[in-house]
Amino acid sequence: MQLKKAAAIAACMLMILVFVKMNGDIASFFATVKAGDAVQAIGQPIYSEEEKRELYQAIVAEAETKAVAPIDARLDRVWYAIPGYNGLSIDIDKTYEAALKAPRNSPIPYQYKEIAPKIQLSQLGPQPIYRGNPDKPMISLMINVAWGNEYIDPILQTLQDKGVKATFFLDGSWLKKNVDVAKKIQEAGHELSNHAYSHPDMKNLSRTEQYNQIGKTEQLLKDLLQVDNKWFAPPSGSYNSATVQIARDQGLGTVLWTIDTVDWRKPPADAVIRKISSKLEPGSLILMHPTATTRDALAGMIDSAFAKGYSIGTVSETLSSDRVMPRVEGAHVF
Repeated sequence: MQLKKAAAIAACMLMILVFVKMNGDIASFFATVKAGDAVQAIGQPIYSEEEKRELYQAIVAEAETKAVAPIDARLDRVWYAIPGYNGLSIDIDKTYEAALKAPRNSPIPYQYKEIAPKIQLSQLGPQPIYRGNPDKPMISLMINVAWGNEYIDPILQTLQDKGVKATFFLDGSWLKKNVDVAKKIQEAGHELSNHAYSHPDMKNLSRTEQYNQIGKTEQLLKDLLQVDNKWFAPPSGSYNSATVQIARDQGLGTVLWTIDTVDWRKPPADAVIRKISSKLEPGSLILMHPTATTRDALAGMIDSAFAKGYSIGTVSETLSSDRVMPRVEGAHVF
């Protein structure tokens, strides 16, 4: 009986010792949590105050070297109104927050923000526009539509295959007869804009006639397609100062082109591709129509632009001051 009692006492003592040991480990763990090591335990680095200061200073120093100044919109003697281009700078506070959460010894995850120009395209007054900013590596495909329905489907297919959005300038009389085709273009995600009503020689019209040519098509775009349009492309590039002012009065910028495919003359597709490739520059607006030549040359033109490192956007995207963002890599490891 005494032996059983002694064994029970020994077992109790052992349990007490184990409990004390366990509590000591638990207390130690909670002390560690209190000290902040628990953050490290779930994958977050721990920085001392001195390390935080050094990290912040490294970001500030890098921000000073990486800043790109914005470019103001301006008037050019040859190209008339040229859009501005946003500047770029490191967002110091957002970068610092991201860096504190990143694994140690990894590149600083720089966060960027765009800086708008002081002078925007809209501040230049009623001026024609022939191109985007030459520092912006983006081009646009302008497709003027007043005829050529049989080529629209293959053109849309090529644009879809290449992942490209274009701007289609629609003749109002064509739109009125071909709402279903226009909706198909719209549903494919392309931009729709104004190409007057009956493909007139705008500069030879009275002010009232010019206003009506633009206004009738603008109303059709709104009523039939619910388009909130920004641009007017004068047929055959015919305009005068009154045209540009009248378009401006209706909230539209007058857009022409940088490079003309002259596809209505039916040149060979390979000749068009070579021409575009040789003349293509940042900000180029390329004029074309729904023709057999464009159907056959379109893929090659797009490939040529991509090979030169250009993005392809709508006219609105190319003429905006928004940056085409480069692939940004961390410059420092901390």
